[in-house]
Amino acid sequence: MRLARTVCLLLCAGLLALLTVAATGLSGVWDAVAHRDEPRTIAATQLDLALNDMDAQAANILLSSGDSGTGKGRLDESYTKATGFYRNAQETISRSLRTLGAASEGDKATEETVVGLTDDFARYQELIGRALENDEHPAGKDQARADYRRATDLLTQRLLPQARRLVDANDAVYEREYDAAHSDLTTQLAAEAVLGALLLAALAALQVHLARRFGRILNPALLAATLCALVALVCGGQLLTGSAGRLKTARHDSFDSVVALSRSKAIGYDANANESRYLLDAQRRTTYGDSFLDKSQQLYGLKDASLATYDERFAATWDAYRRDHADRRFTGEYRRELDNITFPGERAAAEKTVEAYAVYQRDDRTFRRLIAEGKLEEATVFCIGWKSDTSNAHFGEWMRDLDRLTAINGEYGDKAKEAGRDALAAQAPVTGVALLLAGGLLVLGLRPRLAEFR
Repeated sequence: MRLARTVCLLLCAGLLALLTVAATGLSGVWDAVAHRDEPRTIAATQLDLALNDMDAQAANILLSSGDSGTGKGRLDESYTKATGFYRNAQETISRSLRTLGAASEGDKATEETVVGLTDDFARYQELIGRALENDEHPAGKDQARADYRRATDLLTQRLLPQARRLVDANDAVYEREYDAAHSDLTTQLAAEAVLGALLLAALAALQVHLARRFGRILNPALLAATLCALVALVCGGQLLTGSAGRLKTARHDSFDSVVALSRSKAIGYDANANESRYLLDAQRRTTYGDSFLDKSQQLYGLKDASLATYDERFAATWDAYRRDHADRRFTGEYRRELDNITFPGERAAAEKTVEAYAVYQRDDRTFRRLIAEGKLEEATVFCIGWKSDTSNAHFGEWMRDLDRLTAINGEYGDKAKEAGRDALAAQAPVTGVALLLAGGLLVLGLRPRLAEFR
């Protein structure tokens, strides 16, 4: 009996240690997800977006400012709003760089990327500042365009690639930590099952031995210890399996979509900026037209489509998708999101976002037709104006739909993290107390029997 008691107590202690390690690890995982992994990935996506927005607003300022040095022909509403958005983007970039700099401590490669980005951004601001200053001088528009062109080259060749590497690098870190946490939970669940089965078997065997040796059917304290052990095993198992499920919801069901949608928003801002650049810099219209198509393909990919055929191909593939959600005639960030529909209301919001994107795409053809017809002033107002029937207004509606879709995924991800915390706070103490009670009841139940041998 002493040997059996020792074995059972060791199994209780082993289970208690295992579940204590698991609970401590889960607490660290939820802290990392909420305060490190997700925030720094989001900061990187915000940096990517804000860089595109800042460049687009700089172009819009130059487009809406009117004649250099005189302001004649200025589009006041567009100029004022573009200036405000430019400053907001500038502040977001500075804040994101600070966040990423603090988060990258200890990661040499990421630190170097953030330092390079900070230096390049300072140079970029200098070029944009020079462009805006030259635009205020008489006959300075051409020089302003040249400065802006150099700034945009720096943006596309260095700043944006580095920002996107940061998004990928931080997301990859989160994925590695998720994989490690999921692997730990799987191992811990298997270990709990083995130790729990051994503990229940040992308690049952001890109960049978006592019944045979002392002629009693049941030992009440030992029975209570067995029930406590069973409660501990159930609570511990629910904690481990539930945490694995909530981690999957937070990481893959929710955050994968958040990252894809954040990327798509940054790409959308880049595409919109290409329209402003197209208007501002006639020498590079072919380049900016090709870049707009490239961004469109990244969002909603259609093999071998051109700007002339994109709308027709879009309509055909979207109709096919609406009939059969498994139809795979298009690719891109929106395909990725539509393949990861998980939450109530998400599919309807995703489809509304794609349809708003289609409206913006049709506006682009109107915009290019106006330029081809020589109606530059009309094309400018249509591109950067704020009336409800302009491309700019439709772009805003598209972005609002995209934000609502992102918010759905973020909301359920937050709920998963909160539920994970709540389960840890509720189930871990119950499991620990139940195991301690099991050990205490075991000792109490065997004491009278062992005393008979004294």
